[in-house]
Amino acid sequence: MTARRGVRQAAGVFEGFEPLEVRTAGAVIRGVRGGTGPPLLLIHGYPQTHAMWHRVAPRLAGSYAVVACDSRGYGASSKPPGGPDHAAYAKRALARDLIEVMDALGHDTFAVAGHDRGGRVAYRMALDHPDRVSRLIVLDMIPTLDTWEQMSFAGSLFAYHWYFLAQPSPLPETLIASNAAYFLRHTIDSWCGTPGGIEPDAMRAYIEAFTPDTIRASCDDYRAGAGIDRDLDLRDREASRRIGCPVLALWGDRSRQRPPLTDAWRRWADQVEGRALDCGHFVAEEAPDALVEEMLRFLGKSS
Repeated sequence: MTARRGVRQAAGVFEGFEPLEVRTAGAVIRGVRGGTGPPLLLIHGYPQTHAMWHRVAPRLAGSYAVVACDSRGYGASSKPPGGPDHAAYAKRALARDLIEVMDALGHDTFAVAGHDRGGRVAYRMALDHPDRVSRLIVLDMIPTLDTWEQMSFAGSLFAYHWYFLAQPSPLPETLIASNAAYFLRHTIDSWCGTPGGIEPDAMRAYIEAFTPDTIRASCDDYRAGAGIDRDLDLRDREASRRIGCPVLALWGDRSRQRPPLTDAWRRWADQVEGRALDCGHFVAEEAPDALVEEMLRFLGKSS
């Protein structure tokens, strides 16, 4: 592992964190770490970077050794080719990257929190590496297989991007590239349930990171979601494989997810709790106070 100076930090709010860079078997993963205590891994969603944790990570670092990385294909991390079946962006591969990051930092077991696509990496990690994940927190999402099976007419109008981004290359890449900043801003604004919920500096960081390589890699992420990720979930369900650690599911009451999300998670894990928070999709940025309180309670620390 090598430290890397110059990793972008939204609004300067990761003060006290240090950059990290880890070369895994399949990618170079970059991010930040800070704080002391039990290890806690934070995984961002689409179309963001680790900067989405800027309102909660510094506060969690008072009780935990916090690690926040850009997943493979996003932000400052590398963006390898997806391959013919997009397996390089399967959540199994992205989870393996972050297991190697935690190995490099000396963390044998740890808690993990994931938002949106990051939640998919997080629960895949809990299924594939049950001895490593002590507690799982998932924000405003349900498992991939459930999402595809439950997609209704109204839901698909909102979640059109699941179909659009999964189209064969280069259709979505070409259309998005015609005005990438507009596409990203429209996407985030349409999912945000709180006016001004995304700070301008954070939005600028997301737009700056939404490069042609990121657009291509993130499309491969969704292509994997429509193929290999769905298949892996189906195999796990047929084999009755379940998440063994405690699960906390939180979602925004102004998001367009189908509540209560705990119903979906109880089909995958025995120890599930959760509730809606007063926000839209971007829980960590729209409801940071409530999220920190819930995370500290669930992880065993008082707020």
